[in-house]
Amino acid sequence: MSEILSSLRSLMASHSPPLDALVVPSEDYHQSEYVSARDKRREFVSGFTGSAGLALITKNEARLWTDGRYFLQAIQQLSDEWTLMRMGEDPLVEVWMSDNLSEGANIGVDPWCVSVDTANRWGKAFAKKSQNLIPTTTDLVDEVWKSRPPSEMNPVIVHPLEFAGRSVSDKLKDLRAKLKQESARGLVIAALDEVAWLYNIRGTDVAYCPVVHAFAIVTTDSAFLYVDKKKVSNEVSEYFKGLGVEVKEYTDVISDVALLASKQLFSSFSSKIEDMEIDSDQTDRLWVDPASCCYALYSKLDADKVLLQPSPLSLPKALKNPVELEGLKKAHVRDGAAVVQYLVWLDNQMQELYGASGYFMEAEANKKKPTSETSKLTELTVSDKLESLRAAKEHFRGLSFPTISSVGSNAAIIHYSPEPEACAEMDPDKIYLCDSGAQYLDGTTDITRTVHFGKPSAHEKDCYTAVLKGHVALGNARFPKGTNGYTLDILARAPLWKFGLDYRHGTGHGVGSYLFVHEGPHQVSFRPSARNVPLQATMTVTDEPGYYEDGNFGIRLENVLVVNDAETEFNFGDKGYLQFEHITWAPYQVKLIDLKQLTREEIDWLNTYHLKCKDILAPFLNQAEMEWLKKATEPVTYGVENFICCLILQFLNILSHLFSSFIIHHSLHPDALDGCSVWVSVGLIDLRLINVLIISKHKTCSRPLTHYVLYQSWKLEIKHVTESTFFEYAVPFQSPLSNSHELKVQKDHEPREM
Repeated sequence: MSEILSSLRSLMASHSPPLDALVVPSEDYHQSEYVSARDKRREFVSGFTGSAGLALITKNEARLWTDGRYFLQAIQQLSDEWTLMRMGEDPLVEVWMSDNLSEGANIGVDPWCVSVDTANRWGKAFAKKSQNLIPTTTDLVDEVWKSRPPSEMNPVIVHPLEFAGRSVSDKLKDLRAKLKQESARGLVIAALDEVAWLYNIRGTDVAYCPVVHAFAIVTTDSAFLYVDKKKVSNEVSEYFKGLGVEVKEYTDVISDVALLASKQLFSSFSSKIEDMEIDSDQTDRLWVDPASCCYALYSKLDADKVLLQPSPLSLPKALKNPVELEGLKKAHVRDGAAVVQYLVWLDNQMQELYGASGYFMEAEANKKKPTSETSKLTELTVSDKLESLRAAKEHFRGLSFPTISSVGSNAAIIHYSPEPEACAEMDPDKIYLCDSGAQYLDGTTDITRTVHFGKPSAHEKDCYTAVLKGHVALGNARFPKGTNGYTLDILARAPLWKFGLDYRHGTGHGVGSYLFVHEGPHQVSFRPSARNVPLQATMTVTDEPGYYEDGNFGIRLENVLVVNDAETEFNFGDKGYLQFEHITWAPYQVKLIDLKQLTREEIDWLNTYHLKCKDILAPFLNQAEMEWLKKATEPVTYGVENFICCLILQFLNILSHLFSSFIIHHSLHPDALDGCSVWVSVGLIDLRLINVLIISKHKTCSRPLTHYVLYQSWKLEIKHVTESTFFEYAVPFQSPLSNSHELKVQKDHEPREM
C-alpha cells in the first residue's frame, strides 16, 4: 500500500498543474454503487472493499470516508497509513478539504468518476479559500494500477417482453412526452439500470448486476445507445434497428454530447420515430440527472442550457407494471423455497457436525467438532450451499449481491463479506446472520434472516424481539399518499429506541425487476434524501431494521414489500391511503423471540405470516423440508398474558373445589392424543373472554397437541396446544348454570384466524 501511495504522490507532483490532493471515488463512469473489477480504484489504493466510500490522498495524509454500514469493516481493512473518517460523525470530505488544505490548493479528480452534483457541491465549498477542483486528463490510479483487470466482452441480451411488461416504443413515447412537458429537447442517460430498463436489455458487465456498460441519448426525434459494438450480435443489432435506436461505440458518447449541445447530433433512424411531434418553439434545454451524469459529459454542455433535475426514467422504473409485479412475486416464492431448503440443511448439519441443539431447541451445544477439515462448515462454504440451492430454481441468473454470511462478531459488520482465507467457522453457540438475494429473469430478491442453533442469551432475545417488532410495525403501516420514507423510518426504530438501541443504516430501499438490488429514487431512511420522493403504489421497498453489537453479534430481518392502495373506513383530506404487502417468504426463528414482549396484534401477524409462508412454499418443498417448515411455522401464543393466565388458573382451581359442577373433564380419544387428557376450565364470570388451559397428564407424550376444536354450546377453537400452554379466546356469554352440554372433540388442521 505504501508503494501505491508513493507512486500516486509522484504523479500528483508531476501533474500540470501540480496537485495538493487527489480524490479517488468508489464510482465508475456511470456513478454506480456496484462496479466491475477494473473500476474498483478506491479499493485498489486503500484496501477497503466496501461498496461505498471515498479516498483522499494528500502530500502527507491518506483518509477514507465511508458510512455507518462499513465502520467496523474499514477499521479491519485499512492499514496504519490511512485514517478512517466516519460519515455522519466526522466533517464531510469537502468541508475537511476546505478547512485543512491551503488556500489556492489544487484538488484533482477523474471527471468521469464524479457526478455533476458532487463536483458542483465541492466547487462551492472550495470557493471560500480559492481552492480549485482540477479534472485530470487521465485517471492517475489507472497509471499506477499495472495489474488492472481488462474489459470483459459480455454480450448485450434482449430482455423479453414477457418479463419486461412494457415495450421500448411505449417507454420512449412516455419519455418524449416528459421532455416536451419540461421544454427539453434531449436527455443524456448515464445510469446503467436506466439504460437497461429503457431499451429492455440486460448484460453481465458488473457482477451481481444484470447491466451493460452503456450510455444513451434520447431526443425528441432520435435515440442512441453507446456500447462496445463487439458486445452487440447481429440479432441484437436488428432488434435496435427495429426500434429506431442507433448503436454507436461506447467512446463516442463524449463527442456526441458535444454535438448534441450544438444541435449537430442526428440519427439515420429519425424518420422512423412514430407519433413524434416536434415543437419548433422548444427551448434549447438538455436534461441531465446531476446524481448519475458524470462531470466529464456535463462539461461539454452549456451550463445555462442544462436542466439539472432527477432523471425522468427513475420513477417510472420504480413503479412496477403488472407483469413485473407478478414476476417479482413468483421469483420471491422460488427464492423463499431455496432459503427454507438452506435452513433445513444448515439445521441438520449444525446438529450432526457440531452437536448443536438445532433450530427449534434451546440448549448449549455438546462442543462436538467436525472429524475433518473438509467437513467443517465456514461462513463461505454454507453461503455456497445457499447459492447452489438458488441456482436450481427456474430463471436463476446469479446472485444479486455478495452474500452476507456472518457468525458472531462478524455479524456486527453490517455489510460483511466472507473471504476464503479469513472467514469464520460456524459456531452453534453464536448468532448467524444471512443477508442474501438472487437475480431471476422475472425479478430480483433480497432477504435477511438471523438464527441461532444453540441457546441464545436473554439479551440476544431482547434485541431480536425489538428488531422484529420494528420490522412488523413498518410492514403493517398504513399511511396517506404523499408520505415519504423519512417519515416512516421511525416506525422500525421506535422499539429499539425504547431500550436505547439503534442501527446505522437505512431501513429500506427499492428493488429492481431483474436489475439493481438497490433501486431508487425512494427509500426508507433517517437520511434527509429520503424526503425527496414519496412512496407510491406499485413501488417495491425493503423492510430491514437491525441491531449490531460490536465484537459480539448482529441481527437483521429483511423482507421485500410492495406498496399497494389501502382501503380505509375514512379518507381524511381525500388523499387516499397506502399499505404494504409482503412478498418475501421464510420463517422467523421463534426461539429467538421473547413472546412476552409481543402484543396480541404482533402475535396475530406472525401467525398469519407463518401460515401463508407454509402454504405458499409447500409446492416447492419435499416431505422432509415441509415437515421442518410446518414445525417452524406452528402458531405461537400470546406470551405477554401468560402470567395473568396463571393467576386466573389458580383462582379457577380453587373455585373448582367449591363449584365442581362447573368444571368439565373430558378424555380425548386415545388415537388422537396417545392417551393424553385435557381439563377445560370454564370461568364463572359474565365475560366474553375465557381462559383455557390444556394440561397433559402423561408427561411422556412428546407430540404437541395441535389444532383441536372443542365444542360445547358454542365453538371454542384452539390454534396450537402444547403441554401447560395458556390461551385466550373469544366466546359467546354462557350462563354458568348451563353446564350440562355435551363436550365434543374434532380435529381441525387449519385453525381459524382470530
